[in-house]
Amino acid sequence: MNTGPMAFMRGLTFPGGQQPTIRGSGVYLRYPRIGDYTGWAKVRSESRAFLAPWEPVWASDELTKSAFRRRIKRYQKETRADTAYAFFVFRKDDDTLMGGCTLSNVRRGVTQCCALGYWIGERFARQGYMFDAVRALVPFIFSTLGLHRIEAACLPSNAPSQNLLLKAGFRQEGLARGYLQINGEWRDHALFALLADDPPVG
Repeated sequence: MNTGPMAFMRGLTFPGGQQPTIRGSGVYLRYPRIGDYTGWAKVRSESRAFLAPWEPVWASDELTKSAFRRRIKRYQKETRADTAYAFFVFRKDDDTLMGGCTLSNVRRGVTQCCALGYWIGERFARQGYMFDAVRALVPFIFSTLGLHRIEAACLPSNAPSQNLLLKAGFRQEGLARGYLQINGEWRDHALFALLADDPPVG
């Protein structure tokens, strides 16, 4: 059975059909569904103050079901176009939705690259769940999607995120001035990358 990147792209039926479930030691990741709204809204709402310093300004209807439905439709469109892949992160023990990972700005051709972003609810933070999720996602990116390079960026003040990336094998490559608009301000970001042929992390 051909399970290489081109076979995956030919069989891509997101949403519905062959949606991958990516399993880590204590978490699993899968494609978002409309039925995830309650769990997603709960963890986002209770973590708003915790997440605000690291994210773009939330829309006035951010947590409404209609906004979530639009989000799901955007995910579907981006996945069909092979430009982005979104996953929710669940705790394996009780299926609790804890956060999310997004592979955005997928570039093919001579680049074969994507940008990794992630978030996690406050009560689940700094317990190793997101590291487990990122570590589980890396083989999917390289082997299934067939990409060569994963980029990630975080605020220089976000030490937990920088430590996560370094622990996962990413290397810091520099600083981008005014890189992203976070919490209403253009902020510098530390840039990290992981290549398919980098030494594996133990």
